[in-house]
Amino acid sequence: MLTRLDALPEGFLDTPARDLHELLQGPTLIHLPGRRMPELFVSVLLHGNEDVGLVAIQQVLKAHAGRELPRAMSLFIGNVSAARDGLRRLDQQPDYNRVWPGTVVHAGTPEAEVMQQVHQIMIERGLFASIDIHNNTGLNPHYSVVCQLDANTLHLAMLLTRTVVWFRGPEGSQTASFAAHCPSVAVECGKPGYPANEAAAARFIEACLHLAAFPEHGVRESDIDLYHTVALVKVAPDVSFGFGSPDLPLNFKPQLDHLNFVELDAGAVFGQTQLSKPLDVRDEQGQDVADLFFRTHQGELQLHRPSMPAMLTLDAKVVRQDCLCYLMDRVPFDLVNQNPRKVS
Repeated sequence: MLTRLDALPEGFLDTPARDLHELLQGPTLIHLPGRRMPELFVSVLLHGNEDVGLVAIQQVLKAHAGRELPRAMSLFIGNVSAARDGLRRLDQQPDYNRVWPGTVVHAGTPEAEVMQQVHQIMIERGLFASIDIHNNTGLNPHYSVVCQLDANTLHLAMLLTRTVVWFRGPEGSQTASFAAHCPSVAVECGKPGYPANEAAAARFIEACLHLAAFPEHGVRESDIDLYHTVALVKVAPDVSFGFGSPDLPLNFKPQLDHLNFVELDAGAVFGQTQLSKPLDVRDEQGQDVADLFFRTHQGELQLHRPSMPAMLTLDAKVVRQDCLCYLMDRVPFDLVNQNPRKVS
């Protein structure tokens, strides 16, 4: 069930993610007034172990205590029950960032019905922009994720960083669900628990709140590093794996996440295995592209063609619940739509 509020619950600004269940019964949408309309929509804690968005929004709202926000904001707090246990999601739950409108696998679930309700409420209220704030479990730089390449969306993304990833799957993400209605961005702010990452997320939220309008000019090629996600990499369900575990059938390098956002050549080694096809690799259309991207050669799991990984993690539970990584290519700048879009 969705809880909807017009003010912050008492104590919210000082409550850590693990204790939010004491204030909130579950997914909660909070509407906060501000000087400008339409509203900024902010979602946090779609994954319960990623608290950077919650900490950042608490910092921002404390800084504005007793003062009107520069822009009206609706804040959605997602997986409160998983946050209690410090988990991405509970075993019986779907991923809260795979159940938004557009989902197929999770259509009709209670979680999808909640997100449909939130989505409908926000579309009816009117939106300036939508931002979804996340942590990574592996070593990654800060980067933004977009589903469209129009100038307004890219300007929004670059309020965090010049590193932007164009991502069109999987279905049911928060960012994709709002992309047709307003500039919509997910931001990845490094590992949880680091004050520098929380401060960066807070600066991003502040910048979004203070943005009176999107620039009329396009994005310059020299100001952005733009990549396109071309493959989703998962470990095959029946394959046992580890990191620095030579006794297992698939033994990944113990510092595999150091390869994130490194442009790798064909032949780059991910680990050791004798299995011919230990990974499930899918393109954006869901087609099997494992043979295009990986090969087993002389006991090594190697890239078969140049690529750049993102979101490599050493957390085996996250690998099972989500994925091992994404693979990316650079985007030719002439594909970028430089026409600013109107905000509804």
